[in-house]
Order: sequence, then structure tokens, then C-alpha cells
Amino acid sequence: MAVWLKQGAAPEAVKNTQIQVRETVENILADIENRGDVAVRELSAKFDKLERDNFLLSEQEIEACLSQLSKRDLSDIRFAQTQVENFARHQRDSIKDIEVETMPGVILGHKNIPVSAAGCYVPGGKYPLLASAHMSVITARVAGVPRIITCAPPFNGKPAPAIVAAQHLAGANEIYCLGGVQAIGAMAIGTESIAPVDILVGPGNAFVAEAKRQLFGRVGIDLFAGPTETLVIADESVDGELCATDLLGQAEHGPDSPAILLTTSMQLAKDTISEVERLLNILPTAAIARQAWDKFGEVIVADSDEEMLEIANKLAFEHVQVMTHDPDYFLNHLQNFGALFIGPRTNVAYGDKVIGTNHTLPTKKAARYTGGLWVGKFIKTCTYQKVLTDEASTLVGEYCSRLCGLEGFAGHGEQANIRVRRYGNKDVPYAGIAE
Repeated sequence: MAVWLKQGAAPEAVKNTQIQVRETVENILADIENRGDVAVRELSAKFDKLERDNFLLSEQEIEACLSQLSKRDLSDIRFAQTQVENFARHQRDSIKDIEVETMPGVILGHKNIPVSAAGCYVPGGKYPLLASAHMSVITARVAGVPRIITCAPPFNGKPAPAIVAAQHLAGANEIYCLGGVQAIGAMAIGTESIAPVDILVGPGNAFVAEAKRQLFGRVGIDLFAGPTETLVIADESVDGELCATDLLGQAEHGPDSPAILLTTSMQLAKDTISEVERLLNILPTAAIARQAWDKFGEVIVADSDEEMLEIANKLAFEHVQVMTHDPDYFLNHLQNFGALFIGPRTNVAYGDKVIGTNHTLPTKKAARYTGGLWVGKFIKTCTYQKVLTDEASTLVGEYCSRLCGLEGFAGHGEQANIRVRRYGNKDVPYAGIAE
């Protein structure tokens, strides 16, 4: 039976926060729907302290941002983007069009067609998270999306040079300095100056995630990517310092980022709690990480790898770092996760920033039914059919007509019957097959 040495916030407290977020987002989206650019400008001034007539960055502004970065900075960005593009191209190559003859004269197939326009959100209010530009823009470009726009909030009152550089180098067609719900709403709903997109992608805070949820259906979304979650599964093969570092390395994302240690070692659990406290005294981002750890941090001691597997599947966390004697056990058996990081030599930061897998991942248990962002999210798999012979159309038509009769759909049945009469049995009456 698992033991919780430390528990997170009560579910009721989390639920109350979610209600407040939902109501705030509803009001903002309604305002954008009604007043367009005027509402967006007012919201930007209110939340981001940025006032502009047009949030689209000019070529001169983009070049000015690029000029503020060193050659090393630009080289590092290009290295990360190369890794993301390499993996995305392998993913794209795995998606194939198909066409098969399923019975004589009947051809079925599907085509993989990219969406026409993608809106990529790049969070950056607290930190300039330029990696999110790689993950969304490059992936959309490799998928073949012809129009890719990006929105990122200002950093210290102006466009963040590193984010702008990443967006530009990744291949964005339009770059907007606009953040939060107002950015999500403008991209999905459209305004006088921003044409709407077909799909919204990218991570964000609780408000951004809720805005995407409310807009789903009007546009597509990648997934529900809310506040970062990290689960460290470990045993006595590693130490408390490594576990604490990996927990706080993700807790610094925001005060609502859950970080959980799941272990079979009571000693490791206690050591990790001690190391967390030590690191919080020296970590530059401790003010945020402390809030996340105090409110959402948990330490769970299980009896076995099998029990850890059961708990991890119930949690269905975004990031799962596995550092055990047999990490492949979890690779082979864990079902619900956004991304796995196997062994002590890798970590979530590698995936977040540079290794090549996508860091936009499911949160809030969405890993039960979806994986993370990949080229397939920007592609519609659309089916088609061709019937090439009179015999095939007659055969399928007779079955179709009888099945329509079982359902009472006379009009559907006549679609089949008219073809049976024309291509085969001319004696078939209206809305029924003659016996």
C-alpha cells in the first residue's frame, strides 16, 4: 500500500480556481468576439502593459531582435531547431497516403492533407520560452501548413528578442507580439487585422489552456496543454539530489505546476524532501518553485514497481522521468504519459529545449487519450472512394439498399437503388429491392 509523505492541494481548492479561470476566459473571448481589435488592444494594455495599434511585427522589428543576439545564441537556436526538424521529418515520413482495392472494382483510400492555417502560441510572460516556437512552427512547416502565425507576449514590455528570433528562424509567416487569452482569441476568432486560423497549438498557463478548451470546435486544437506536470519515478539506484533537481527544474514553470516523486525507497523519499529544501534556498527561481512545491508537490512511497506503474497510469502525467534499476519496465508497460525520459542520463529539460521530441504535451490526465504535438496534429486524414465497375456498384448497392431499409432511410436507399437500376438490375423499384 502506497504512503504519501507529502500531499498536494485538496481537489476542492483546485476546482474553485478552475471555475474562476473559466468565467474570466468566457468574458474575454466574448469581448473579442464583439469588439475585435479594440478589445485586443485594451486587453494587451491591461494584462501585458503593451500598447500598439498593430501587433504584427515588421521586418525591421524582427531584424532588430535578431541583432540583439550573439552569433552563439543564434547558433544554439539553429542547433535545437535542427533536432526538432529532423525528428519531425521522420514522423512525417511515417504518415502515408493509401489506396487499396478492397473488392473487385472498389477502390478506397485516404489522403493526408495539411490544414490551411495554424496559430502557434509561444508562452513568454515570465520567461522567454523560445523553445515553444521550435516545437510548433517547425512541426507545422514540416507538415506542410502554408500559413503559420505566432503569438508571444511581450517580455519586459517589448518583444522578446530570443522568441522573435526563434519564430523567424523556424519559418513563421506572421509574428505577433500578443499574449494570453487575447492572443488565443484573436487567432481563433479573428479580428479586423488578424485573419483566423484553423488550428491552435502550443502550451500556456491555465488561462491559455482554458481559452483553447472553450474555442475547440470553432477551431481545432493540438491538446489540452496547461501548467507543466512532472512525475519522477525512482528507486535507490539514484540519489535525492538528482530527484530534487528534476522536480524543481519543472516546478519553476509556475506556481501551479505539480511535481511528484514516486519511489519504492523510503530513504530516497526523505532524502529528496531534504534536498528540495536545500535547493530552494539557492535556486534563482525558488520564489515560483516554492509555491508549486508547497501547493502541488507530492512524495509517494510504493511497495513495488508494479504499484508505481499503477499509480503512474492513474496520474497520467505530462512528463515522466524514470530512474530505476529497470527503467525499460516502465517504457514497456506504462500507458498514460505525455513523454517518457528513460534513465538518469536524460531529463525533461532535454526534451523541453533541444533533443528533438516535441515539448507540447497533454496535461490534466489528457494523456489517457492523446499523445503530444506532432506533425500529424496539423494533418487531416481524409478518405475517398471510387467504384469502377457496374458489377461492383450493383453488388454494393443491393447491400446498401437493404441496410437502409432496416434503418428506415428511404432516401438513402434510393441513392443505392438508382445505381442498381442503372448498372445492374433494372427491375428494382423506388425505395426498395425487389425480392
